[in-house]
Amino acid sequence: MKSVLRRILICDDVADDSFLLKTILQAEDCLVEIVDSGAGVLALLETNHNAPDLLILDVMMPEMNGFEVVRQLRESTKFPFISILLVTSLNDDDANKDLDIKIDGFIQKPIDPDVVIAQVRRILSKS
Repeated sequence: MKSVLRRILICDDVADDSFLLKTILQAEDCLVEIVDSGAGVLALLETNHNAPDLLILDVMMPEMNGFEVVRQLRESTKFPFISILLVTSLNDDDANKDLDIKIDGFIQKPIDPDVVIAQVRRILSKS
């Protein structure tokens, strides 16, 4: 019997990174949707009645960075529960010092498919 497909939303302003993540996750039987901006994440969540099981979110984006998206989601009454995995080229210390809100993990760039799979499995096994 096949397990339930998990819905994952990817947000990255670099199309190649989004495509790589999508390819990795589709091989893991995930349903993947992509947006290219923080505003795109918020708009999609507001209009889509099925929240994703996981949001994979790039930190360094123009206009609204990943930290700001996380803050808005965690402060909202609708989406404080969404699991969030940040993708960053920052080292862990730099990333953590700027983040005073709950996330579920980090993936370092350049993206390592094995790390992505391990992190996604760990997070989704909790939900």
